[in-house]
Amino acid sequence: MKLYGYWRSSAAYRVRITLNLKDIPYETIPVHLVKAGGEQHLKNYVDMNPTHLVPTLEDNGFILNQSIAIIDYLDAKFPQPAVYPSAVQDKALVQALMFDIACEIHPVNNLRVQQYLANELNCTDQDKLRWSHHWMHIGFTAIEAKLSKTAGRYCFGDDITIADICLVPQVYNAKRFNLDMTPYPLINSITNNCNELPAFSQALPENQKDAL
Repeated sequence: MKLYGYWRSSAAYRVRITLNLKDIPYETIPVHLVKAGGEQHLKNYVDMNPTHLVPTLEDNGFILNQSIAIIDYLDAKFPQPAVYPSAVQDKALVQALMFDIACEIHPVNNLRVQQYLANELNCTDQDKLRWSHHWMHIGFTAIEAKLSKTAGRYCFGDDITIADICLVPQVYNAKRFNLDMTPYPLINSITNNCNELPAFSQALPENQKDAL
């Protein structure tokens, strides 16, 4: 397998964690999101992934984008360890947590959104930061409340799920944005517990070969 990604991409980070958890060998193909206007816009990459986003997974000629779709594909192809609980309602609760992160918090932090705020709307760095903090706090406040009902060592009891796989990169991203995380003790505890595991620590952005 080949994973096209960027070391600091939250979405690529999720997939790296999943590949590590399932002990799936893969090759990293760096796609620099800033250099030369962004390598994700080069024709050879766009031909493979028309969204101009990372990550992209290539598996013996099969090409797939979108991190959650990739994770679900890997989970179906390599079922153990599973990233979802087996019980129907438990799975739905975990999916809701995952979507709270992947669909509600992550998009507003995305590089192309941040670039649009600066380049098209002429937002200052301080304006962008205030805007980003607003949406991150709303999202993390909701997740902290949900975790008070589901968390054990991890987001859903004591088993790693896709909720943890999405949460850890989002917390990493929040810290990059200098967000005050002190209001979220459960999120912080879960993140620390996850990062004690090799699958998570090996996936850290600074541990990637293209890290700057």
